[in-house]
Amino acid sequence: MLKETVEIKVDYEKAGVSGEGCAPVLDCYYNTLTEEIGRKKHKAIIICPGGGYDWCSEREAEPVAFRFLGAGICAFVLRYSCVKKKFPTDALECAAAVKYVRDNAEKFDIDPDKIIVCGFSAGGHLAATMANFWNSELLTRPLGCKPEDIKVNGSILGYPVITSDPEYTHEGSILNIIGEEKSSELRELVSMEKRVSENTPPTFIWHCADDGCVRVENTLWYMCSLSKYHIPFESHIYEYGGHGLALCDETTATWEGHYQPVAAHWAEAAIDWVHRL
Repeated sequence: MLKETVEIKVDYEKAGVSGEGCAPVLDCYYNTLTEEIGRKKHKAIIICPGGGYDWCSEREAEPVAFRFLGAGICAFVLRYSCVKKKFPTDALECAAAVKYVRDNAEKFDIDPDKIIVCGFSAGGHLAATMANFWNSELLTRPLGCKPEDIKVNGSILGYPVITSDPEYTHEGSILNIIGEEKSSELRELVSMEKRVSENTPPTFIWHCADDGCVRVENTLWYMCSLSKYHIPFESHIYEYGGHGLALCDETTATWEGHYQPVAAHWAEAAIDWVHRL
């Protein structure tokens, strides 16, 4: 296994946002190319950890990357900019990461048409944003690229923040990306259940019904939108488990509540889904 960390370059001014304090990096985990095994054109997954757009959780970063890498899927962890970074700051960083991975497909021995974004909680919102905005000029114009350069071919969303409806959202996450002026237009724009279209890629999504931090309605409404547009999706709603479970086992647990054997099924199911994609 090889690992390298690269800086993600974005011209924030072209998007009309400040780049102050922004220093996104992409940790790249990929398989050593050997003559015996040969090239495989692996699928790739770009992981966006959660943390309320306040920070990037380590529990939802490298351990998750290792789980997918062990299943033959090249994994990348995006450590995006946090704390009051106005939309589309983080989406631009994610789009630039997708472009970097696709541009280096031969180096990483990946299939450039099988790049998946994965996110947890607020990182799930970022992954959903990428899934729904990859063909938007909001991203392509500042990056100076074509939609095909940043297209995502699938998304994996774990207990994601989806809606910006104040009654059901994780308000701290939304306020971090709409800014202190709390624009109602921007709030509407970042409500991902309203951004699904025929261009949204296939989706794997999971949540716990008793999540007290990000209500399960976020996932249920997103599923309804995917169904409306006939987007293929696989969903798993677990009866209990709460929020922030990551891998749900000893790999990422920091207290007993993180041990959820039933919900731990999500990782195996997601890996199977990726292999079928």
